[in-house]
Amino acid sequence: MSLDRENATLSAELDGGAFLESEVFSEERLPERQYCVFRAGRERFCFSVLEVEEVVDWPIVTRIPLTPAFLMGVFNLRGTIVPLIDIAFTEGRRPGLLPKHVVVALLKGDAHREDMRLGIAADEVIGTFSATEEALLDQAPADVPHCRGMLRHDDRLALVVDLRRLVDVFPVPVI
Repeated sequence: MSLDRENATLSAELDGGAFLESEVFSEERLPERQYCVFRAGRERFCFSVLEVEEVVDWPIVTRIPLTPAFLMGVFNLRGTIVPLIDIAFTEGRRPGLLPKHVVVALLKGDAHREDMRLGIAADEVIGTFSATEEALLDQAPADVPHCRGMLRHDDRLALVVDLRRLVDVFPVPVI
C-alpha cells in the first residue's frame, strides 16, 4: 500500500506542475559552446571541447631527426603514437623550459583522411569556458593562419584554433 501512496504523491506533483515549473520560467538563451582555453608561449589559444580528447601532463617525448622546428616529437598515449607540435615555436621558447601540458585534439577524418590525434604543447591550461556566438570574433590576426577567430573570456582574447588549418600550416608526417 505504501507504494500506491508514493505513486499517488508523484502523480499529484506531476499534475500540479512542480516539475514543469523550472522549464516554464527559464529564459530563452542563445546556444552556447564550450571551449578549452590554454596558453602556448605568450598567446592564449582555444579549441571547442568537442575537439579536445584530453589534457595530459608533459609526457616522455621522442625527438625525430630532420623534422621541422614546430614538431617537438612524438609520445605514446596508451599505445597510440601521437605527434606533438608547438604552435608557439615562432616566439622562441627559452631553452630548457619545456611546456607543462599537452592538449590532445582529435581531427575527425573525412573521405580523404582518417581520424588524427594531435598533441599541442601548452604552458598552462586555463580552463573551459562557455560562450555564445556574441563572444566570438570572426577576425583572427593575419599572421596566424591556423586560427579562425578569437574568443572573448575573462576580459581577454584567445585565438580559436581551426584543426584543419592547423594541419595544413603545420604538416605533420604520417607516423
